[in-house]
Amino acid sequence: MFEGFDMGKMSEMMSQMQDKAKEIQEQAKNVQFTAKSGGGLVEVTINGAGEVIDLNIDDTMLEDKEYLQILLMSAMNDANQMAEENKKSQAMGAMGSMNPFGK
Repeated sequence: MFEGFDMGKMSEMMSQMQDKAKEIQEQAKNVQFTAKSGGGLVEVTINGAGEVIDLNIDDTMLEDKEYLQILLMSAMNDANQMAEENKKSQAMGAMGSMNPFGK
């Protein structure tokens, strides 16, 4: 069942995967995702690591705390979803280039 399977190559591949994961995490900090809610009344920008790096709130929102909270949550959730999709895409691309059964 495991004929031609080289454990040394598997170990090497795992090491490469760990290195690639670290590289992807570092690169993620340089990518930005911006989401708006309330027709642009609230705008949140996060980096690929999920850190909020910018937040803009229209002055008219300062009078309605409850609505502002809803819009903030919406914008933050949307931006985080973008960052997660980017992480998955990057990981799939990195995994696709590695073949444990290759020659």
